[in-house]
Amino acid sequence: MAEHWHRGPYLLTTDPDALDINALHAFLRESYWAHGIPLEVLQRSLAHSLSFTLLREHDFVGFARVVTDYATFAYLADVFVLPAWRGQGLGTWMISCLLAHSQLQGLRRWCLVTRDAQPLYARVGFEQTQTPQRWMERLDPQVYARGAQRDTP
Repeated sequence: MAEHWHRGPYLLTTDPDALDINALHAFLRESYWAHGIPLEVLQRSLAHSLSFTLLREHDFVGFARVVTDYATFAYLADVFVLPAWRGQGLGTWMISCLLAHSQLQGLRRWCLVTRDAQPLYARVGFEQTQTPQRWMERLDPQVYARGAQRDTP
């Protein structure tokens, strides 16, 4: 069941029918973290995530998604407010709401990666990794440019 939060004229919702996939794709394919993401890859990521759509009336304003097992771990991804709507505290409000989502309570670890929004996340309790030497990653920043859709064994 979808959850909803209201702040003045703004609505944050987990209702998948509220998402404007074309507006989302237009933003993400130009973003620094998902540049060139194919629509099919975006659709697959949404199918395996809990998505939060921020609207003002019927206008798409922002987005965030959580990749989670709903028991121990959550990864926060694709968080943004469109430029025309920034500077109103909507990003902080959106993150606060998703952290309050009923199915995301009691998780041991939340993670995210950001180039420049550390102050936003610090306002809602995120901090630098205490043991960065333990964390590893396998990163392929050119996967979209190569057109690789999915590795198969």
